[in-house]
Amino acid sequence: MRHPVSLSQNKAQPLPIVVLISGSGSNLQSIIDRIADKTLNAKICAVITNKSDAYGLERAQKAAIPTEVIDHKQYDSRENFDAELTLCIEKYQPKLIVLAGFMRILTDDFVNHFYGKMINIHPSLLPKHRGLHTHQRALEAGDKEHGLSIHYVSAELDGGPIILQQSVPIHENDSKSSLAQRVLEQEHIAYPQVIQWFSQGRLQLINNQVIFNQ
Repeated sequence: MRHPVSLSQNKAQPLPIVVLISGSGSNLQSIIDRIADKTLNAKICAVITNKSDAYGLERAQKAAIPTEVIDHKQYDSRENFDAELTLCIEKYQPKLIVLAGFMRILTDDFVNHFYGKMINIHPSLLPKHRGLHTHQRALEAGDKEHGLSIHYVSAELDGGPIILQQSVPIHENDSKSSLAQRVLEQEHIAYPQVIQWFSQGRLQLINNQVIFNQ
């Protein structure tokens, strides 16, 4: 699904978002950078992670963004972890929750609570290669193209309604790392773009179908 690109500045109030991460936070950095150069009309209210050593925390702190650590190892069930995560998110009252390398399988109750307000970026052309190790699996499958998908989060793993996909060709001499790097470059363009569409009110989810308003 391809849509026309529009990064025009919206004069409305910035879209309040919360970003969830577990690792380096390179997609978080792309969002921070686009907000800084005013091509993305959003405000990151908080960055929340389940790992205290996530490098993305440093990125957030350098940008003076509040951070929260909720260590999943301190909770005896997914349900209890997700309940605490829910409370933490709601404290910041975001209009959109952005999963950017958040490596947790979320409970149905959590997903349903935020359904329509939570998006994820996945490094494959869904429904191909759900889950982990997507670049290696694309190479092993002999795929001619690979890419990324940005989708609403649903109870089905990597199965929510797709907002945007971007493909990259797979070259004959590609390694897992070279392919991953090319996909990541496109992720850094696409994710801020989709968040900008949210800020402009151009995306709706109706009966599990993505409606794109010009």
